[in-house]
Amino acid sequence: MKIKTRFAPSPTGYLHVGGARTALYSWLFARNHGGEFVLRIEDTDLERSTPEAIEAIMDGMNWLSLEWDEGPYYQTKRFDRYNAVIDQMLEEGTAYKCYCSKERLEALREEQMAKGEKPRYDGRCRHSHDHHADDEPCVVRFANPQEGSVVFDDQIRGPIEFSNQELDDLIIRRTDGSPTYNFCVVVDDWDMEITHVIRGEDHINNTPRQINILKALKAPVPVYAHVSMINGDDGKKTVQTSRGGQRNAVS
Repeated sequence: MKIKTRFAPSPTGYLHVGGARTALYSWLFARNHGGEFVLRIEDTDLERSTPEAIEAIMDGMNWLSLEWDEGPYYQTKRFDRYNAVIDQMLEEGTAYKCYCSKERLEALREEQMAKGEKPRYDGRCRHSHDHHADDEPCVVRFANPQEGSVVFDDQIRGPIEFSNQELDDLIIRRTDGSPTYNFCVVVDDWDMEITHVIRGEDHINNTPRQINILKALKAPVPVYAHVSMINGDDGKKTVQTSRGGQRNAVS
C-alpha cells in the first residue's frame, strides 16, 4: 500500500506554528515511507478565506522546504463533485432533506439544554413523509447510524470510541447549496486516496462523523493520528490571527 498523507489548512490567516508542525509531521511520515504528500486548501469558509492567506500559506510551506507531490487542491473548485455525491446519498437513503426552520431548531436546542441534555437534532425530517415543493429551502443531513458505536485506533492515543447516540445527523449541504466542511473533507480524502490523516487533537470529535460518512459511501477509512495542541503562554492554543492583525508565525 502506498502511503499518502495530506496537509489541509484553511486560508483564514497565516500559517501558524501548530499548522506548520502538523504539515511537517505529515510530510516526514510520507517521506519516511516512500509515500506522497498532498496539499489541499480547505477554503469552504467563503467569508473568511482570502487570497492573501493562501499566498502566505504557500510562502510558509516553501520557507520550510515542505514540497508537495500533489496539489494544491481547492475545495471551492470541487463543489460539483461534492454535490454529485450528496445527490447519490439522497437516492440511496443515507442522507435526507431537512426543512426545519431556524426558529424550531433554536427552540429544540433551548428545550434540550433546559433538561440538561446535549443539544442535537431530533430527526424530525428523517422520519417525515410530508410533501414539500421542489424550490422550498432545505438543508441536507447525513443519516447517522442510530445504534452502535464508532471505534478507531488513534496512532497516538490508542483506541477511541464514540457512541452513535452522541452524534448528530450532520448537515452536509446548506440551504444555499454549498457543502459543509466535514463532508468535503470526507470526499477529498476518499478521492485523493489519503491513507493516513495526521492533524490536531481539536479534530478528534470530527473523526467519528467522518468515519460514518466514509462507511456510508463504502469508502476506505484512513488511519488517524491526532497530535497535541501547541499552546501559548496564556494556555490557549496558537491562532492564525491576533488583535493587531494577521501574523506569520513561521517566516
